Amino acid sequence: AALLGAWLAALAIDAAAADLRKVVRTALRSSESKLDPQAESDEASGSINESIFDALLEYDYLARPAKLRPRTAVALPEVNAEGTVYVLKVKPGIYFTPDPAFKGKPRELVAADYVYSLKRLYEPVLKSQWLFLVEGKIKGADEALKEARKTNRFDYDRPIEGLRALDRYTLRIELNNSDFGFANVLALQATSAVAREVVDFYGDDFHAHPVGTGPYILKSWTRGAKVVLEANPNYREHYFDGEPGDDARSRAIHARLKGRRIPIAGRIEIYVVEEAQPRWLAFLNGEHDYIRPVPEDFAQLALPGGEVAPNLKKKGITSTPDEIAYTTYTTFNMQAEIDGKRNDVGGYTPERIALRRAIAMAYRTADQIALLDKNQSTRAYSPLPPGVAGHDPKFVSPTLEYDPAKAKALLDMFGFIDRDGDGYRENPDGSPLVFDHASYPTQRERQRNQLWKSSMDEIGIRVTFDKVEKLPELRKQARFGKVQSMSYGWIADYPDGENFLQLMWKGSIGQANYAMFDLPEYNALYERAKRLPDGAGRNALYERMVKLICVYVPWMVETYKQETILMQPWLLNYRKHPFMHEPWRYLDVDLSRQPKN
Repeated sequence: AALLGAWLAALAIDAAAADLRKVVRTALRSSESKLDPQAESDEASGSINESIFDALLEYDYLARPAKLRPRTAVALPEVNAEGTVYVLKVKPGIYFTPDPAFKGKPRELVAADYVYSLKRLYEPVLKSQWLFLVEGKIKGADEALKEARKTNRFDYDRPIEGLRALDRYTLRIELNNSDFGFANVLALQATSAVAREVVDFYGDDFHAHPVGTGPYILKSWTRGAKVVLEANPNYREHYFDGEPGDDARSRAIHARLKGRRIPIAGRIEIYVVEEAQPRWLAFLNGEHDYIRPVPEDFAQLALPGGEVAPNLKKKGITSTPDEIAYTTYTTFNMQAEIDGKRNDVGGYTPERIALRRAIAMAYRTADQIALLDKNQSTRAYSPLPPGVAGHDPKFVSPTLEYDPAKAKALLDMFGFIDRDGDGYRENPDGSPLVFDHASYPTQRERQRNQLWKSSMDEIGIRVTFDKVEKLPELRKQARFGKVQSMSYGWIADYPDGENFLQLMWKGSIGQANYAMFDLPEYNALYERAKRLPDGAGRNALYERMVKLICVYVPWMVETYKQETILMQPWLLNYRKHPFMHEPWRYLDVDLSRQPKN
């Protein structure tokens, strides 16, 4: 009783850390799905999960280039010379938010929570989109996964050699092979700690009852419309002690944050606004404190010549670049069949490779950049964007160069010709050529579909469009190989090209390998590269993998996004980190400048 009383008293002190009068209001451009850090990988869910749950490590908010630092760990991991053993200690005195699952008792975060949470990535029922991060890596875990797939249930009590809590606070992870970048994984929301009691208590409904140790708690949730977070009254005493960064804006933010208790804002209101126009108007009306990113349709209006428009400057609105490593692409399903029917764009035979190359050479990416992106992107040829290890700014792929004449010649050469005179080509065997592109009903997707149709009409390929109501549903279908093609994008989780190259590794099929790409040569190169430290040797393997992608075209790489954020004059301390979701815990609101509701 005395312990509980002291703990509750500490909560009362902690509650004063954040100011509930300070409310940050913003919008997400796509709907959240599940508030479960091990289950979902979409940006919307990740932004929320990152504020509720704690990983062992995190990125320094202002330091550039990106720099790892401890979050719940005492220090960065101790790593052996081979890069196979990682040892970390959890800070004592960190507690989960009170919840009925804990039966009225304080629940401290311990090393065993990270063991359990990492094991959840292997849970067959969960179908984690993050399994690729650990599959084949942790010693003894794949054997446990193999058994779990037989019963469709993971045995959490089964010891795993490479994943152990040595004592209450010490975690030891042993890998099958060298992986000098594994610390990056320990900074992702996917490896955040959840409490087993809470998962067991809520069962299948756990994703609607997120209980973590992070700076915010879930106050309310209207699915697909609004999420409200409030400062966690149980959050540990944490003061900003990050590095200042190397530019004037970062130094100014650092000066305001230095020594401040985190989080600062007492409430975060997050609205789901998928269409660009209402999102833009809400910002202009002062209903949202920042807009990320400025929608392409309004980029020229808001940022003529790359500068904030005079009418916005008069309001005190400022801009900051959205520092993201973000590649957009179209993914083609490489399976020979989908649901028992021939997949015309899939397969590894010469004629199917030729078809995908022709499609890629005919698609007008320059029009996408000019008309859809409003020049808020640049042409990409490699999956690896600027800002990640392995990016080569000089790389150009001939299979992605716009050349409809060459595309038509290639199709003719491999027997894709118009046999019935309707203006559209058939397969070499005379059967109808089916090219279906999946999308969801937003204005931008409708515009993209028009671009697809005009591009394919030029070379005589009929394209049809499969409409899926919401992006999360489209992703779900793609994970299980039900989508023939779709346009998508990947934002780097960490500063390594491996994060993009794993999207075409066989181990990611059923997770993030929406192309269902399975090429033995590529798989072998990927597995070799994973064992090497950052450097020329590994970059050479990355280059070979990128060239294989250009040869087989499981992806038609399109653009590197360049986005801009606009902020209201009363919002303080916002700087987008390239490998964090949203920096809500660091944001402040100048109440004297914020309009009264």
